[in-house]
Amino acid sequence: MQAIESSKLKITPLAAFNDNYIWIIAQDGNQSVYVVDPGDAQVVIDYLDTEQLQLAGILITHHHHDHTGGIAKLLAHAGQQIEVYGPDNENIDNLLNPISTMSSIQCQITLKNFNQKVDVIPLPGHTLGHIGYLMAGELFCGDTLFSGGCGRLFEGTPLQMHDSLMTLSRLPTETRVYCAHEYTLANLDFALSVEPTNPELIQYHELCLNKRSRRIATIPTSIATERNINPFLRCNADTIKASVNQHFMQKASDPVDTFALLRQWKDNF
Repeated sequence: MQAIESSKLKITPLAAFNDNYIWIIAQDGNQSVYVVDPGDAQVVIDYLDTEQLQLAGILITHHHHDHTGGIAKLLAHAGQQIEVYGPDNENIDNLLNPISTMSSIQCQITLKNFNQKVDVIPLPGHTLGHIGYLMAGELFCGDTLFSGGCGRLFEGTPLQMHDSLMTLSRLPTETRVYCAHEYTLANLDFALSVEPTNPELIQYHELCLNKRSRRIATIPTSIATERNINPFLRCNADTIKASVNQHFMQKASDPVDTFALLRQWKDNF
């Protein structure tokens, strides 16, 4: 799959399982790379061997097996000590560089082989310890924010997830968003049911249909795009509130209530 390049990083998606993306993060002139949420070690190893690259570290957003299942095998393949970052309050084996999630305030780490500073953003909701990684304008957000949607609430509350999404929505509009699944078309089908007259959403849906017909990834998206088309970031919008209230034949009192009902609607869509 085609790499995405910025002024500082080169990011390549590796397809895994049915719809997962494992992200490879590289720098020009550097044979070491980092990998985000490697649920499947073999696709990563095959890529490293083909491109003659060396694994420098692993970044984990949360504990689900399709994000962590490849850690042990990748450590064995590396044959040396590498960095393995992830939330310290989730059950993740081989986490060599645990990140404290006791505080709701983001912290910062440095990827040693890149000399790259990374903001670590607490994103509880999908799981209680879920985190995201923001570096050089590129956001790796696991299963919190998807294009046109958001993750299910397996452990957290609607308030936690809504707050996490609002934290991400306040990032600079040009921030590119690398989520962990190709869920975009299904999410947009739901979004169009909620907000069928949104012109930006209609246009984006056509763009994504075209991409998927050519087997091109719809990810990364951007914060600017998601603010315009993602109903879960738009719970303050009158059109979203009206649609939710009509669907449930009740009146949500605030954006968190609207979000909770919207997520319930999506869960049964």
